[in-house]
Amino acid sequence: MSELTFEQMLEESFKTIHAGEVVEGTVIDVKPEEIILNIGYKSDGILTRNEYTNEPNVDLTNVAKVGDTMEVKVLKVNDGEGQVLLTYKRLAADRGNKRIEEAYNNREVLKAKVVQVLDGGLSVVVDEVRIFIPASLVSDTYEKDLTKYADQEIEFVISEYNPKRRRYIGDRKQLLLEKKAEMQKKLFETIKAGDTVEGTVKNVTDFGAFIDLGGCDGLLHISEMSWGRVENPKKVFKVGDVVKVLIKEISGEKIALSLKFEDENPWRDAAGKYAIGNVVTGRVARMTDFGAFIELEPGIDALLHVSQISKEHIDKPSDVLKTGEEVTAKVVDFNEADKKISLSIKALLAPEPSEAKEEDEDVVSVDIDAVISGENEE
Repeated sequence: MSELTFEQMLEESFKTIHAGEVVEGTVIDVKPEEIILNIGYKSDGILTRNEYTNEPNVDLTNVAKVGDTMEVKVLKVNDGEGQVLLTYKRLAADRGNKRIEEAYNNREVLKAKVVQVLDGGLSVVVDEVRIFIPASLVSDTYEKDLTKYADQEIEFVISEYNPKRRRYIGDRKQLLLEKKAEMQKKLFETIKAGDTVEGTVKNVTDFGAFIDLGGCDGLLHISEMSWGRVENPKKVFKVGDVVKVLIKEISGEKIALSLKFEDENPWRDAAGKYAIGNVVTGRVARMTDFGAFIELEPGIDALLHVSQISKEHIDKPSDVLKTGEEVTAKVVDFNEADKKISLSIKALLAPEPSEAKEEDEDVVSVDIDAVISGENEE
């Protein structure tokens, strides 16, 4: 029986490996672009950066050090130069596939960082498995710009699992809708009309602002934004503003909001400030053919009829007044129930001598008539 040579004995001391086999190795050297491992074979194994991860420009000296052990998969037993090519990312992907399958079957909520923002959605990686989240499944509302999600960690579930086609679809919208439904239920259990709540401005339109109350949006109509007049909601609110609002009405899932708090109602002490006979000053807020509306204070407008602007005949208020102009007038009528006040500039103007004489004669005649009437009664 022939004796084995030293080389043959050394050869037999090493294990045999095959492509596709999973082996454990010890790191014996690390460079920025490759890791050298002792895998118990006659040749060392080479793990390149491209076979370690899909992430670009990773410095491998930051992820491994001499003496570390790691499991890898044999890619090629001989790369042509006697070296064994290894892969870590494909082993991780195999295990990741199983992980994704389990998450899909159990509807597990996964969390991962967005590694790429695409035209049609987001790309995330879980255990080296790339998962695509379409734009339509990123949020519960339409979002034109998805760049804000770059490098963010997001939660999602797997809505489609097809390893044969390497098609893995994530769904974040589903989770948001479920969370919103839960918050909405809790919100409606705790609020009622008349409550003051805090919310965040979600959207501003020409007719009002939508306020996120935490689970449901409420509408703050332009007419409820102030006791005064608001011409353009976009000049008053911007998205992200935090506001305290009054719940005016709840109808089903619709919530009407208001900023007209009763303790700020200007009509509370209007009876004394604008009693008949008082002289007041205000600003011309708007004009019609029959008169001008004078803003006495935010929330209280009074009508200055065209016939009460001057002693002379005026066709329309805009002939003598301008919007924004300050005017002083006398209160000639106050109706608190209907919230109406009438003013007159004419009542402040000194009467002409002839007019004063006529007024005096009228007063005298009235007095004489009253006396005569009294005598006849006797």
